Amino acid sequence: MRHRVTAALGGILLLFTLVAAVLVATGAVNMTSAERPEHYMDILFVDDGSHVDCDGDGIEDGQDILGAALAYVRTRPRYRSAYYANGYPDDGFGVCADVVAFALRDAGYDLQRLIADDIAAAPEAYDVETPDAAIDFRRTGNQLVYFERHAQRLTNNPELLSSWQPGDIVMFEGHVGIVSDYRNSRGTPYVIHHQSAFQLRYEEDLLESRCGDIVGHFRMAG
Repeated sequence: MRHRVTAALGGILLLFTLVAAVLVATGAVNMTSAERPEHYMDILFVDDGSHVDCDGDGIEDGQDILGAALAYVRTRPRYRSAYYANGYPDDGFGVCADVVAFALRDAGYDLQRLIADDIAAAPEAYDVETPDAAIDFRRTGNQLVYFERHAQRLTNNPELLSSWQPGDIVMFEGHVGIVSDYRNSRGTPYVIHHQSAFQLRYEEDLLESRCGDIVGHFRMAG
């Protein structure tokens, strides 16, 4: 009996592996966010009076960060954690922290330089034994520390709908994403993120399901 169960489990695992391989090969995973979900609410940006435009391109930070995040995931980056001597991945691969790093960089915030400078200025705030500017900014723990020190901290409660604006940064345990401009039928925004090699969409309705996992919600403050 035990041998039959083991064989059955082995067969299921093999089938799953084959299906996963086909999905990856055909591009059926990590789809672009170009196709929006059916149920959403197109909302206006709430005017918080800040009107910050870090890169001076005439587009305020929230919209700029959102647009850059969507542009990045539309390149369909594949999921892989690797070290890059120049910092930002340049080979079509990436992880969750790269969605945020690229989105902020294109809005005028170079996290590689900003986090390296902050680690040098306040090493006691970061759990970094040997600073390495090529990788430190791509670690979610370091991003969390930086945002806690330099960004505007907002509510972690997804039920406070108007507090969640497009371009905000949401930190989960070991994960990070960008708040989308589209919302589900309850008004809760989607999250633009990159979590695994088998993720079907880069933009997903997960804020409510992972509400207990949220460790930070931030807005860049110039």
